[in-house]
Amino acid sequence: MFITEEDAFDPEEMLSLYDSVGWEGYTADVDKLCRGLRNSHLVITARDGSGTLLGLARTVSDGEHICYVQDVVVNPVHHRQGVGRALVEHLMGRYLHCRFFLLSTDHESSPEGKRNHAFYRSLGFLSYEEKQMAGFGLPRNRPDLRDMAP
Repeated sequence: MFITEEDAFDPEEMLSLYDSVGWEGYTADVDKLCRGLRNSHLVITARDGSGTLLGLARTVSDGEHICYVQDVVVNPVHHRQGVGRALVEHLMGRYLHCRFFLLSTDHESSPEGKRNHAFYRSLGFLSYEEKQMAGFGLPRNRPDLRDMAP
């Protein structure tokens, strides 16, 4: 397995990866997915010796103070083989200088939550509460303000 920075994305390959984990919010519009990947601060992929995509991780960052890990996606066929760990550890080293290295994942009570929480904890992550921080987000289903006239 090798980890590589990438800046060009094959829509079919990205659709296949994100579809393998059921991330319908991304797969509904593959062109938008690829634009989002291109606009990320960094996208790294894990591939096997034949070039097959195993997983991907991407960040949103100012490159100095904060790094937000937007996606860590590993095809379920390759779960529990160290792919996700290699991706996240690569990012941890790359952004070691940043004061904040953050990510969000499903709530622990969700179907994937317990496994995700255990995975991130195994890498040394703490919940926001444990770090005496709070995280906030707007509801998913809200009006798109870009559609409203000024």
